[in-house]
Amino acid sequence: MKTLLSKAVSANAGRRMRGIGASLLCLSIAVSCSTTPKPSSSGSSAYFNYDRPTKLPSNPSNVRVKVSLSKQLVYVLEGNEPLLVMPVSVGTSSTPTPTGSYRIGNKDHKHRANTHGYATNGSETRQTYLNKKPSGWSFKGTPMPYWCGFIGESYGFHVGWMKDRPCTHGCIRMHENLGPKFFRLVNIGTPVSIAHSQPEDSTLGANVPRPPDATPLPDYPPAFMMGDGYFTKHKAPVYQ
Repeated sequence: MKTLLSKAVSANAGRRMRGIGASLLCLSIAVSCSTTPKPSSSGSSAYFNYDRPTKLPSNPSNVRVKVSLSKQLVYVLEGNEPLLVMPVSVGTSSTPTPTGSYRIGNKDHKHRANTHGYATNGSETRQTYLNKKPSGWSFKGTPMPYWCGFIGESYGFHVGWMKDRPCTHGCIRMHENLGPKFFRLVNIGTPVSIAHSQPEDSTLGANVPRPPDATPLPDYPPAFMMGDGYFTKHKAPVYQ
């Protein structure tokens, strides 16, 4: 069983590497000389204001997470009581999100990718893969705020740009205002069930609004992405 799982994870990891280019495009983080994010469009403003009601658990040890890939929805439950129902973006057909039963294995508010990000040499900055970094240049990974991993550091929940269609290379991408809430609700060891569909799709998942289209996406400068700015770019979480 362990051998089969290892082969599956290795295969998925290979697909993830092939899909990283698409992931970087989906992130749409442009290189700029400015150090301050440009003002967003009206569409982006609506995106940034998106939120979902959230409750804190009375017993955190009873919290569990269910993911519906077909609906691109996450259900955070305490027993059968919903604490947070949120839309997400999941992996594409060529770089799918793994299905199965897992547990949250690691959490990191200021997590960074270890394969792609920003290479710098003095005043010059390039967005690149780590294995393509020019010799002698320093490197800092793409920010992946509020990371909650369920297969090591290969797959996890994290904040990033959401679309109305599967667009990630396997991770489960959360809205920036919901990432902090999810991060607080789950602990190391919280069960995670990922399947094509979930029984809650027809009840809790009915008519859950998704964030509006944020096109055109903001042009975040490298200095902002390489610092702590993106890790704190969200509304202050409010709980019921």
